[in-house]
Amino acid sequence: MSHYFDHSPATPSDPRRVTVVLPDDAFDFRSDRGVFSHGRLDTGTKFLLTDAPEPPRDGVFLDLGCGAGPIALALSRRRPEARVIAIDVNERARQLTADNARHLEITNLEVSAPDDVDESVRFDLIWSNPPIKVGKTELHTMLLKWLDRLAPTGRAVLVVQKNLGSDSLQRWLTAEGFDTARLGSRSGYRLLDVRPRTTP
Repeated sequence: MSHYFDHSPATPSDPRRVTVVLPDDAFDFRSDRGVFSHGRLDTGTKFLLTDAPEPPRDGVFLDLGCGAGPIALALSRRRPEARVIAIDVNERARQLTADNARHLEITNLEVSAPDDVDESVRFDLIWSNPPIKVGKTELHTMLLKWLDRLAPTGRAVLVVQKNLGSDSLQRWLTAEGFDTARLGSRSGYRLLDVRPRTTP
């Protein structure tokens, strides 16, 4: 059985076009089977895109677990002066995100495998609908790796479904030294604001 967090999904391709309508923008992107939220913009991602605080005017932004790219695409369009990096372990997801960026004529978006991002890069903003179903141990390892690469004044905004452990994740992040606050709740999802920890 193929999962959206597999490196090379075995699921046969079935491309679908998805339309995103936000208060400040509208665009479409192509999704596919074997990638998170095939054929639709999932509720959590829509919540993040509509309710997250305004991103900085510029800087280096990360879409952690980009899937077909709706978060990275929205960030790139909203902040053309920013450098946006989209990462995913799923090679089909990375190809979709790159193709969608070309389709939308976006030039400030880079798509990369996680291990290929220069370790010296620090992020002013991380937006993510993280892959909770990958398992707690792997999720925690992933979050620590990337949250510890926030710039001193950076922030991460995560959207997590309540029944998949958003409240316990908030407690864990706080215990790990990250100042984590709940920004809002809607349709069973929590929006978490995470600040850098001072002593990784």
